Amino acid sequence: MTRNNGSINSISEQGNHLPGHQEQQAVELQDVREAAVPGGGAVFIAIFVCGDSHEPDKIEQNRDSVFFKDGVRRIDFILSYVDDKDWDKKMERRREFEANLEKAGLELETEDKSESDDRKTYYLKIHAPWEVLATFADVLKIKVPFKVSDIPKARDVPLEWLTHPFRLPENIMRPEPDYFTAPFDKSKVDFFLIDDKETFFPPSTRNRIVYYILTRCPYYKEDRKERDKTGIKRLLNNGTYTSAYPLHDCRYWRKAQDVQCESERYHLYRYWGRFLCFYKEQPLNLIKKYYGEKIGIYFAWLGFYTEMLFYAALMGVICFVYGVLSYEDNITSKEICAPEIGGMIVMCPLCDKKCSYWKLNSTCLSSWQSHLFDNEGTVFFAMFMGIWVTLFLEFWKRRQARLEYEWDLVDFEEEQQQLQIRPEYELKCTGRRLNRITQEMEPYLPFPSKCARFCLSGATVLFWTFLIVACVIGVIAYRLSVYAAFASVMKDSPTSKIQLVGSLITPQLATSVTASCINFVLILILNFLYEQVAIWITDMEIPKTHLEYENKLTMKMFLFQFVNYYSSCFYVAFFKGKFVNYPGNYSYMFGKWSTLRNEECAPGGCLIELTTQLLIVMAGKQMVGNVQEALLPLLRNWWCSRKGRSHPENIYSRWEQDHDLQNFSQFGLFYEYLEMVIQFGFITLFVASFPLAPLLALFNNILEVRVDAWKFTTQFRRPVAAKARNIGAWEEILNVVAILSVVTNVEGGRISRSDAKVEVQRSLAVPPLGRILGKFTDLSQHANQLPSFLWSMGESFLQGPST
Repeated sequence: MTRNNGSINSISEQGNHLPGHQEQQAVELQDVREAAVPGGGAVFIAIFVCGDSHEPDKIEQNRDSVFFKDGVRRIDFILSYVDDKDWDKKMERRREFEANLEKAGLELETEDKSESDDRKTYYLKIHAPWEVLATFADVLKIKVPFKVSDIPKARDVPLEWLTHPFRLPENIMRPEPDYFTAPFDKSKVDFFLIDDKETFFPPSTRNRIVYYILTRCPYYKEDRKERDKTGIKRLLNNGTYTSAYPLHDCRYWRKAQDVQCESERYHLYRYWGRFLCFYKEQPLNLIKKYYGEKIGIYFAWLGFYTEMLFYAALMGVICFVYGVLSYEDNITSKEICAPEIGGMIVMCPLCDKKCSYWKLNSTCLSSWQSHLFDNEGTVFFAMFMGIWVTLFLEFWKRRQARLEYEWDLVDFEEEQQQLQIRPEYELKCTGRRLNRITQEMEPYLPFPSKCARFCLSGATVLFWTFLIVACVIGVIAYRLSVYAAFASVMKDSPTSKIQLVGSLITPQLATSVTASCINFVLILILNFLYEQVAIWITDMEIPKTHLEYENKLTMKMFLFQFVNYYSSCFYVAFFKGKFVNYPGNYSYMFGKWSTLRNEECAPGGCLIELTTQLLIVMAGKQMVGNVQEALLPLLRNWWCSRKGRSHPENIYSRWEQDHDLQNFSQFGLFYEYLEMVIQFGFITLFVASFPLAPLLALFNNILEVRVDAWKFTTQFRRPVAAKARNIGAWEEILNVVAILSVVTNVEGGRISRSDAKVEVQRSLAVPPLGRILGKFTDLSQHANQLPSFLWSMGESFLQGPST
C-alpha cells in the first residue's frame, strides 16, 4: 500500500471475490448457517446446487438489518443503481469500478432489483474487512484507544441538583469510557485495546474509511489510464450510480433487536430529536460518536449560542418593558400629540405636486411607537450588546478548547487534511513537482492558471455584488414613487391627517412595509441564483484540499449574503433622510429632471422604519428557513416511501428505508452555519433599533436545535463522518461581525437621536416660530408653552429659508 497522492493499490492479491457479488451465480450447496439477526429470528442461507432444474424455496431473512446475508459482515456503505437507457455503458463502468474495489480489499454483495421494493433498483452492499480498516486507519492517522483513562472525574458542583431536570442519563451523555489514544499503527496492533476486530472501529470510522476509498478508486481498465475516470463522485454525476450512503443502525422509533447493533439512532431521537426535549441538554458525545466530530462541533456551537442568547434576550425585554412603562412620561411624544402644540404646526407637503400640507400631530402614533424601542434604555442595551458579543466569542473559544480536549482533537492539525487532497484537484492538475518538505512528487496548479481563475472568480463576485446594489437602488426608487402616491391621497385640506387607514397606517409605514416585503423576495431570489454561481466559481478555482474548498466557498457566500441581507438595513439606518436638503431646494434621486424626491424619515426619525425592515427580513428568513428544513424533507420522504411504509419490516430493508430518505449533501452543514451567522448579524449590527431581536432569535434557535436534530435522525440519510476541531472560517467571520456591530450600534444610536429634530426642521411649512410669536407678543411670555425640542431648534433655524 502506497500513500502518494491518495492512490489505491491492492492490499489483497486474492481480491476477496464473493459469491454474492456475481449475478445469478450457481454454486454447490456447501453450508447452511444459522445467524442471529435484528428481529430475533434465525436466518438460513441456502446456496443452490449447480445444475438443478429449479430453485428451492428461499427462507426469508429479516431485511431490516445492517449485515450481509451471512449475518456476520457489517454493511459499511451502500451504492444503488437502476435500469436505464445507457445500461450497457454504465454496466461496464460499474464492472470495472467494483473489480477495483475488490482489488482494494473491499467485500461486495448485490441485492437484485427483483428483491427491491420498486423492482428496478439494485443495491450494492460494501463491507471493509479488518485488513482494509487497519491499512487506511494507518494512512489517515485515526486515533484509537490504547489505555483506559485513569484521570479522576471532576467533583460534584454545589447545588448541582438544581440542574437535574435538564440532564440526560449518564449512558446517553457518555456512551463510551474515556481512553488515552494514539494514532493507529498497523505494525503495532498489540499496543492497542483490541477486544474484537469487527467492533474495534466504530461505524462512523468505518464509513469514513470506505468513503475515502470510494472517492479515489478508478473505473478504467488497467491497460487504459484515463485519469478523469476516478471516484464515486464522478460516477454519481454521470448516473452510473444513483446514490451512495452509509446506513443508519436501526429505525429511529424502535431499538434494534440484534445486540450487535448499537441503536444509537434510536437514543438520539428519543433524547435529542423530539421537540419535547427542548429544555434538555444535548448529548454531544453521542452526536460525535454517531455523526462525527464535524457535525458534533456544529451542534455544540449552536447550543452554546442559544444559551448565550438568553442573556441578550433578557436585557432586550427589560429595555422594551422600560419603554412601555415610561410611555406616559415621553415629553417629546406628548408635545407632538398635543393639539395646542403639534396641532398648530403645519408641515411641508410630502411630495411636489399632489400632496397637501399636514399637521405635526398627525404623526402622534408613530412617535409613541418609536419610544417603545428608542428610549433611554436603548443606549444601555446597545452598550450591553457590545460587551455581550465580546464575551460570547471569548467564552466560545473556552468551550471549544474543552471539546478539543474531551474529543481528543488537541493535536489534530489541519495539515492532516493534506492527506485528503480533493480528487478533483488530483485529476485536473496534471503537472507534478517535488514537495520540499515531504520530498514527494505532488500535483500542482501552475501560477498563470491560478491567477486567471482567481481574476475570473473575483470579477464574478463583484458583478453579483453590484447586482445586489442595483436591486437595492431599484427598491429605493420604488419607495420614492410609492411614497409620493401614498402621500398624494392626503389632499383634502391644509389640516388633513397623515393617516391612510384609520389611525394606524401612515405613508411612511405603508411604504416601509411593502418595500421590505419586496426586498425580502428579491433576497430569496438572489440567494437561490448566487448559490449555484458560488459553487461553480469555487469549483473553477480547483482548491487543493477539502478545508481550502470550504473556506473559499464560505467567504464567497457570506460576502454575498452580507450585502444581500444587510444593504437595505444599512440604507435605512445611515443614508435615508440624509440627502433631502430643505424646503424649496429639495434633492432628487436622479437629478432635477426626475420627480423622485429623496426620501425623508418620519418626524419621529427613521428608527421605526429600520425596526420594521429588520422584523420583516429577520422573521421572514426564519420562517422560510424552518419550512425548508422541516416541511419540505418531510413531504419528499413521504412521497418517496409511500409504498414501503405499508410493508412489514422483514420486506422493507434497511438499505431501502435509508434510500428513501433525503441525501445529506456536502453543503448541508454549510447552510446551517450560514443561516445562524446571518442571524447573528441581525441581532448585533442593528440590535439598538429592535431590542426584541435577541428574543426572536432565542425562540427560533430553541426550535432550530430540535428541528435540526429531528431532521438528522429521521429525514436524512446518515452522513459520512468527518473530523474538525473548530467551526473553521466562521469563527473569523463572527469576529468581523462583532467588531462591525460596535460601530453600527454606536453610530446608529447617535443618528436616531438626532433624526426627529432634523426632520421637523426640514419640514416646517411656516417661518420659524420665534418670528411669528415675536410679531404678536414678547417671545419670553410664550417660552413655557413651546415644546422643548422646537425651542432648541428655533435659534438655529432663524436664518433658514422659508417656503
